[in-house]
Amino acid sequence: MLRLAELALFLLPFALFLAWRLALPRGPSRAMVLAAAAALLVLAATLFWLSGEDTLAPGATYVPPHMKDGVIVPGHGAKP
Repeated sequence: MLRLAELALFLLPFALFLAWRLALPRGPSRAMVLAAAAALLVLAATLFWLSGEDTLAPGATYVPPHMKDGVIVPGHGAKP
């Protein structure tokens, strides 16, 4: 069953592309191109924002979450 789900997920983009090409043989509309461009712009901005989010300083070591006096201490970077 898992292999069937993997195969279906693999084939899904091809099936959607085929359905799109059959439904709109003349090509994408201007609105669709603008929506795709906007989606790519949002994706790029999100990736840029996430690249600098909560990064460790160079040389710092990561301390995973742990229990201390019955309280969970979140993971953090420790100075070398």
